[in-house]
Amino acid sequence: MKNSNNAKLILLHPSIQKQGISHRRWLLAFVSFFILVVFLTLLTMRETPISSSYSPATKPPLPADAVHALLHYYSSSNVTGRISSTHLRSISDVLQRCSPCNFLVFGLGFETLLFKALNYNGRTVFLDENEYYIASYEERHPNLEAYDVQFTTKVSDMWGLLDSAKEQIRNDCRPVQNLLFSDCKLGINDLPNQLYDVNWDVILVDGPRGYSPSSPGRMSAIFTASVLGRSKKIRGETHVFVHDFDREVERVFSREFLCEENMVFSDKNFAHFVIETMDTIKQDFCQNVTGSSS
Repeated sequence: MKNSNNAKLILLHPSIQKQGISHRRWLLAFVSFFILVVFLTLLTMRETPISSSYSPATKPPLPADAVHALLHYYSSSNVTGRISSTHLRSISDVLQRCSPCNFLVFGLGFETLLFKALNYNGRTVFLDENEYYIASYEERHPNLEAYDVQFTTKVSDMWGLLDSAKEQIRNDCRPVQNLLFSDCKLGINDLPNQLYDVNWDVILVDGPRGYSPSSPGRMSAIFTASVLGRSKKIRGETHVFVHDFDREVERVFSREFLCEENMVFSDKNFAHFVIETMDTIKQDFCQNVTGSSS
C-alpha cells in the first residue's frame, strides 16, 4: 500500500529559471526606453518653436468692423493734445496691413490702450520717461508691456546734440548699429536687451515731453527710431510716425535722421516716414547729406 503522505518534489529546469529572469530584464528595458522617449519628447517640445500653424504670422488682424468702432468712439473724445482721428486712422491702416506687427510707441497717453487693441495679435511695446506712470498703467492693465527710459537730454541742448551726432556719424552715431553698445549721445542704450533684436514694423514718436526748454525732448527718440528701422535683421520697411511735427525739435531731427525723401506725408503737427533697412557700408542717414539745420 502506497503512503499518501509522501511529499512531492518539483524541480525546475535551469533554462526555465533563466527564461523568467530574461523576460523581466526585457520588460525593465522596455519600460526604461519608454520613459526615456517620453522625457526626450517633452524636452523637445519645450525647446522647439511653436509650429507654423500657431505662429503669429497666421493670426488674423482685428476685424474691420471692430477697428471702425474703436476709431468712431475715439473721434468722439475731447481730450486736448491727443492725436487727431485722421492721423490715428493712418496709423491704424498701417497696422492692419502688417498685422500682426511689432509696434514700438514712445510715450504713454490717452491712446495707449487703443494702440494695443489696434495691433491685435501683435506685440506693442511702450517706452516712457515716468516710471511711476508706467507702474500705474501696469497695475490697472497687467498685459501692458512698458518700460521706463531715463532721458539725459534737454530741448535747450538740441543744436549741440545735433552737431555732436554729425561729428560721430561714422562711428557711434552711424545709421546701422546695435544701440545697446553705442555711446552716441542721441542713442538710447539702456532698454531691455531683447528690444534691440526686434524687427520693428511701426514706430510712433509721441514722447517724451518736449514743450519747454528743460523738457527731455524727442531728439533721442527720433534718432533711435531711425537706427532701429535701418538696422533690422530682416530687410524691409519700417513706418515711423512723428507727432507734434510743428515743433522745432520734431521737425529738424526728423528731417535729419528720417529724411525728407522718406516722407509719405506731413501736415501741421504730424508726419509719416517709411525707412528701409540699410547696408552697413552706407554711412549717411539721408541721400541729401547737407543736413537740415535751419
